Amino acid sequence: MKLSALALCVPLLALGSAAHAAPDYAQVKDILAKNACLACHAVDKKVIGPAYEEVAARHKGQADAAEILTKHIKEGSTGNYGPIPMPPNVGISDADIKTVVEWLVAGAAH
Repeated sequence: MKLSALALCVPLLALGSAAHAAPDYAQVKDILAKNACLACHAVDKKVIGPAYEEVAARHKGQADAAEILTKHIKEGSTGNYGPIPMPPNVGISDADIKTVVEWLVAGAAH
């Protein structure tokens, strides 16, 4: 490959990886607020449910983390973080779940 062609490809690769960057908290906060998630969760402290940072830490590096978290949000869960069950959140859209899960898998930074 010629050096000039390679030089043109490098910026395109950088742009491609930037397009898949995790959503930031400003994007996620609106989703969490409109779906009442913040009634039970906070980013950095336990409320009724675990802190989002705790959820992110528990699933860090797990290949199936996005699938598990999506299922817990949609269907609810029990016994994962104590005796209080998480009810299913049937009102949140699949697109919003995807955004929240991407944020969690990336570490739940705020």
